Amino acid sequence: MSAPASVARDRPRTRTGVVATTAALFGLFYAYAVWNAVDFLVSQASGTLTLNGYGWFVLLLAVVFPLIAFGAAFAIGWRRRWWEFALVLLTGLAVVAVFWLDIVAYSAVAGASMLG
Repeated sequence: MSAPASVARDRPRTRTGVVATTAALFGLFYAYAVWNAVDFLVSQASGTLTLNGYGWFVLLLAVVFPLIAFGAAFAIGWRRRWWEFALVLLTGLAVVAVFWLDIVAYSAVAGASMLG
C-alpha cells in the first residue's frame, strides 16, 4: 500500500520568491568570490613573469570553484525550508572562503612554482 500524497510530504514547499531572493542575496557573495579570484588571476598573469600551465590551472580553479559550490549548494537546498536553504548556502560560502584562503596561502608560499 502506498501512502497518500499529503502524508508523503512532511515538509511544506518553500515559495519560489523566497528561494529566488535567498539565492540572489547569497549569490552576491559568491559573485564577489568569483570577482576576487578573477582580479587575482589577472594581477598574477600580467606581472613581469607570466603564469605557467600549473599556475593557470590553480588560479582558474579558484575562479570556477565558487560557481560549482553555489550550484551544488543550490541543488542540495532549494527544496528545503528557507532557513535551511540559507544555511546550506552559507555552508557552501564557508567552503569557498576556506578554498580561497588555501589558494592565497599557496600563492604566498609556493607562488614561484606557478610562474614561468
